[in-house]
Amino acid sequence: MTSTHAGTTSTSSRAGTLARVWAAEPAEQAFMILRSAFTVAPILFGADKFFHLLVNWDKYLAPALSDPLPFTPHQLMYVVGVVEILAGVLVALRPRLGAPVVALWLAGIIVNLLLIPGFYDVALRDFGLFLAAVALARLATTYDDRPLLGFGRRR
Repeated sequence: MTSTHAGTTSTSSRAGTLARVWAAEPAEQAFMILRSAFTVAPILFGADKFFHLLVNWDKYLAPALSDPLPFTPHQLMYVVGVVEILAGVLVALRPRLGAPVVALWLAGIIVNLLLIPGFYDVALRDFGLFLAAVALARLATTYDDRPLLGFGRRR
């Protein structure tokens, strides 16, 4: 139960939110889980492209794709990081639009990884993430009733 006093909400509102999550249909819970994951993961991985705390991301760029470019793989990883952060924010704000963007991004990552011998296991893992992003996109058509573009609600 949420109580309010003089325009403030007590901490029991958090319990109310948690209760709503637990009371939701399993498909809506799946939507919430996937939306959270595809918000947090791209933002974290994108930010790490600048800091390399988790891994040296440069090694995951196929030479066949990076050699023709006029900049270094490390510089390209900065661009990749920005795109991933923006994709995560887009999933948070507009999951119906963000989920397909993340799915397409993952498809590109998979193609890149298939061009590097020895990274097929990572490509397979990313294929699983790709399928999860597609599932989020499908669930978002039901649980995010905002239009793909624009800021109004559908009527």
